[in-house]
Amino acid sequence: MSAVMFEKVALIGIGLIGSSIARDIRALGLAGDIVISTRSPQTLQRAEELQLGDRYTVSAAEAADGADLVIVSVPVGASESVAQQIAPHLKPGAIITDVGSTKASVIAQMAPHMPEHVHFIPGHPLAGTEKSGPDAGFKGLFKGRWCIFTPLEGTDPQAISRLKSFWEALGSRVDEMDPQHHDKVLAIVSHLPHIIAYNIVGTADDLEAVTESEVIKYSASGFRDFTRLAASDPTMWRDVCLHNKDAILEMLARFSEDLAYLQRAIRWGEGDKLFELFSRTRTVRRSIVDAGQDVDAPDFGRHALDDKPNT
Repeated sequence: MSAVMFEKVALIGIGLIGSSIARDIRALGLAGDIVISTRSPQTLQRAEELQLGDRYTVSAAEAADGADLVIVSVPVGASESVAQQIAPHLKPGAIITDVGSTKASVIAQMAPHMPEHVHFIPGHPLAGTEKSGPDAGFKGLFKGRWCIFTPLEGTDPQAISRLKSFWEALGSRVDEMDPQHHDKVLAIVSHLPHIIAYNIVGTADDLEAVTESEVIKYSASGFRDFTRLAASDPTMWRDVCLHNKDAILEMLARFSEDLAYLQRAIRWGEGDKLFELFSRTRTVRRSIVDAGQDVDAPDFGRHALDDKPNT
């Protein structure tokens, strides 16, 4: 068990990420007191039933009062509201961070409200599943995953180091980026794939020539894997699209151009171009496995299907 790193930790928001952080803090003994806050009384009650914290409140201000570390885990569109609520109650020297997938927007929303006597360090753990809510979290979610900081100019290096040590205790590897660069990187590696998945599944749902029962019954691995992304929390992804609009639109334009190139190659039977593209993309997949960001094994529930007896 690790030593206590923060006497009081406030978790504002207790969905997949927040509840996974809570479980790791508890398991590793990283905090003396875990206070959990969420707007929904039902969600708060469920967090208490799961024993994720030591104290529970629907008031973000109450949770943040006197906390040494405040982690904001809400949809990015709610960042400013949370910042306004907690700002008057933050103790001198407290570290305030978040887990949002868009950094420039979160900084614009939160930074103006942060008092000078605290350390605001925007962050983004690159971990998650398509599940949401306090039941979705689990210990070890962040192990081997990256957590990206986008600190503001002039941030105390000791505060950054302290927060880095916290995420490393959770198993993460920590890197730093300019917030605009972060948003462009995430637009291609996370935001665009989710948007494409939502669109493909929506297209299938709208098809008149293919019934819904056929789409479900005969879903091959490609479509099935897209549905995993498309099952992600709609509130979160609505906010991501609205708050990383410029970077997402830029990547969508590039994707549309490349899709048109692929369309022409198929139309004109240009097999060499198709083979070159498909070979190049296999290399990207191998690189991701080699980097330890995935394993070269069937996933997305296929192992569960394979384990079922034949009937």
